[in-house]
Amino acid sequence: MTNPAPRSVHAPGLTEPGAVDWDGAVNAWHICGSVYRMGRREWLTEAGWQQAYDGGVRTVIDLRNPDEIRRRDTDPPVDEAVLAAFDVVHAPTEDPGNSEFRALCVPYLNDPAAYADNARIFPGNLAAVFKAVAAAPGGVVIHCSAGRDRSGMVAAMLQDLGGAGEAEIALAYERAVRGINDYHRVSGVAHPYERYLPEEVLVPLIERRQQSLLGFVRQVRTVEFLGHNGVTVPEVTAILRKLGR
Repeated sequence: MTNPAPRSVHAPGLTEPGAVDWDGAVNAWHICGSVYRMGRREWLTEAGWQQAYDGGVRTVIDLRNPDEIRRRDTDPPVDEAVLAAFDVVHAPTEDPGNSEFRALCVPYLNDPAAYADNARIFPGNLAAVFKAVAAAPGGVVIHCSAGRDRSGMVAAMLQDLGGAGEAEIALAYERAVRGINDYHRVSGVAHPYERYLPEEVLVPLIERRQQSLLGFVRQVRTVEFLGHNGVTVPEVTAILRKLGR
């Protein structure tokens, strides 16, 4: 059996502003208000779930596709009674069977350069995520697999909606890239496509992807996008309340 994941992983460390130290969490960050993001929820231990609950989280929005949602041998055991305290909403941001999307995102969505295409091809999917945030009781944690790109796309839109500046949005993405990269350095479970990247490789990659991310945010115009895709004004108001705005 491979070694279990470390208790919690961030980059450059738990003193980093916005880092969330839920036990077992990988790449967990505070977005704004009562909204958080992280990697796959199965990494959390019972203690981590209790910490999330004590912090006000009551809703988990899972952005993964159905065939990604499964436990691994290295995941910590968590009693069903602990998980029952949370509402889990499955809101995938994509349809992996879509041929156009598959051609654009090989082997998966892993670069903000493709966020605009994701929003164009699957606007209803993204709108459903925001509707779920609006309807969620209590605090919300949004997660995908790595906590970097699908959650990064949604987090950037949430930040944009909440009035964050471009520097803040770019920094949040950098933290997520570094967070999962650091996980690859210490994880006992090899990723099928990704490996730990040293700083001389990581820095230019982050800079390029940040530019793509900001281009997406400028193009998508979150308020307009949500309005055009069925997210109502009261729902936007509810999301802003979640963001502390």
